[in-house]
Amino acid sequence: MTNEEFKKTLWEAADKLRGSVAAATYKYPVLGLVFLKYVSDMFDAQARVIRKSLAEPTSEYYIPDADSRAEIAPQFTQDKTFYDADNVFWVPPKAHFNALLAQAAAPDLAQRLDKALGEIEAENPSLKGVLYREFSRLELAPGKLGELMQLLAKLSFDPDRHGSRDVFGEVYEYFLGQFALKEGARAGEFYTPKSVVNLLVEILAPFKGTIYDPACGSGGMFVQSAKFKDAHAAKLKKKGDLAIYGQEMMAATRRLALMNLAVHGLHGDLGATYGDTFSNDQHKTLRADYVLANPPFNISDWGGDKLTDDPRWVYGIPPKGNANFAWLQHMLARLSSRGRAGIVLANGSMSSQQSGEGDIRRGMVQGDVVECMVALPGQLFSNTQIPACLWFLSRDKATGDNGRIDRRGQILFIDARKAASGRISRTQIEFTDEDMQRIAQTYHRWRGTQFASPPLPLAGEGWGECAPYADIPGFCYSATLADVEKHGFVLTPGRYVGAQVEEDDDEAFNEKMERLTAQLAEQMEYGAALDAAIREKLAALGYEVAR
Repeated sequence: MTNEEFKKTLWEAADKLRGSVAAATYKYPVLGLVFLKYVSDMFDAQARVIRKSLAEPTSEYYIPDADSRAEIAPQFTQDKTFYDADNVFWVPPKAHFNALLAQAAAPDLAQRLDKALGEIEAENPSLKGVLYREFSRLELAPGKLGELMQLLAKLSFDPDRHGSRDVFGEVYEYFLGQFALKEGARAGEFYTPKSVVNLLVEILAPFKGTIYDPACGSGGMFVQSAKFKDAHAAKLKKKGDLAIYGQEMMAATRRLALMNLAVHGLHGDLGATYGDTFSNDQHKTLRADYVLANPPFNISDWGGDKLTDDPRWVYGIPPKGNANFAWLQHMLARLSSRGRAGIVLANGSMSSQQSGEGDIRRGMVQGDVVECMVALPGQLFSNTQIPACLWFLSRDKATGDNGRIDRRGQILFIDARKAASGRISRTQIEFTDEDMQRIAQTYHRWRGTQFASPPLPLAGEGWGECAPYADIPGFCYSATLADVEKHGFVLTPGRYVGAQVEEDDDEAFNEKMERLTAQLAEQMEYGAALDAAIREKLAALGYEVAR
């Protein structure tokens, strides 16, 4: 099997075992068991590392005699300090996935799982309150839980064979996406389509510094940012480093995020607990280099009436009935002096005038913190039909860390409404890698960054050369703030990029008009014949059809 076939087969089998349990309920135990398998395999892998160190002459724990080594090995592999030292979760023997799998047919398996995960939490303070411990409340048919464990036993992590956490990480992400498709509207609480996350990451290019998501859901922004950093570290011959900060309002979703970080080998500060970012901001002193977020669209009950004097509202008090401009200003307040933000919002945020939103948008434009606007196509999200866009904000548009081209007093507009060529299903599309690169490289060339394509050759810390930016009618346009003022500070890209230049199809206008007219006449004639046939059938049934 390929990786994709393996994930698909695993998902279909897991979904089949679901029976009558709703996907919204089922995702927590399934992802919880994936995590249990992960920590158990990591524990076993660390035990092998410990045994190997005893036989390695350069190791400080080297024991030359094989018999003595075999005798003392159990003492080392059962010593928790050897696991703590390498940040590996300690798994008590009775809580190990394989120990529980051996009891898969037990009628009280659910209770045993709850107890085992409680023991793992007790041994690992960082997992306190994170793991799913409600198997006994799950209304699965008898034996189904054991079958689910046997299915997930096919997952395997072996550092000597895989060399990374991709096996568990990819399965975890794939399952999150499949649950999102099953849940529909509810999925917006925890999942952003992968191609949208990837596009944000490709444009912001988080490589070194602090990254923050104030509505982090299941942590997809962090995972993709770390992947971007790792992928570019080798290309740039530089070591990337990202410190992760986030916050999530839903307790169960926060647990998904913490597990997601763990199965990808990431560590992050998601605050002391779950909580509302506006009223219970757990990172008030944070100044992030990158902010990536897909906050809930157009929420009305966000507590704005209690926050009218909040210092975050630099460009105006957000309306009490819509949090869009509260999110934008919160994220601006959390940016460092060189920080940049990428935010998914409803299209209305680009043009709305009610309740002072137009004034806030004008203030942000005049404050020169808006860097780039991207209009997205419809059908990207499985959970909402609300048209969406991307806002990119920047504290530093001058020449320096963020690019070699000074873009102060300018905003890049990209109309990507027709730029998604991938199809997930009949009702959902996605950006392909080529689509994302076209959009992201437009930004990087406009800004002149080291992530432009072709890659910039770096001389020490200096900037190299890349293909120059150019406006493309119907796709992208670099506007001045004066241009934006002429449009009443409306930031809809379609107003700026103009119409797409049609390719010359070598057909003369008169010939084309004649052909299309004949085609229309033919279709109208067919339509009239069809109409007459329908009327005849209805009349035969005794219905009188008005003309």
